[in-house]
Amino acid sequence: METRITRTAPPVETAVAVEMLGALAQEARLEIFRLLVKAGPGGLAAGAVAAELGLAPATLSFHLKELRTAGIVICQKRGRSRIYSPDFESMKQLVGFLTEDCCRGLAA
Repeated sequence: METRITRTAPPVETAVAVEMLGALAQEARLEIFRLLVKAGPGGLAAGAVAAELGLAPATLSFHLKELRTAGIVICQKRGRSRIYSPDFESMKQLVGFLTEDCCRGLAA
């Protein structure tokens, strides 16, 4: 069971951004992430994700592990279920990293 402490994440470094983007640079993982974003902070049980996307349990487990390792999905155990949700704070930090030098500091 993962415990999540709510706080502002430190700025994303290049190596972390590459890992996060690499995790999303695969069709099934991108679909999983987008489904979890649609579900919102409450997340979805692994079985619901598998059913919605038609993924075999072993395949889904592999992809969820990759997304968790990259720090863009969190997992919480609720009873007998594992609930997965996007780590919105991490994604916010990633977008900030990608756009920090936008427009040479001028308002777009």
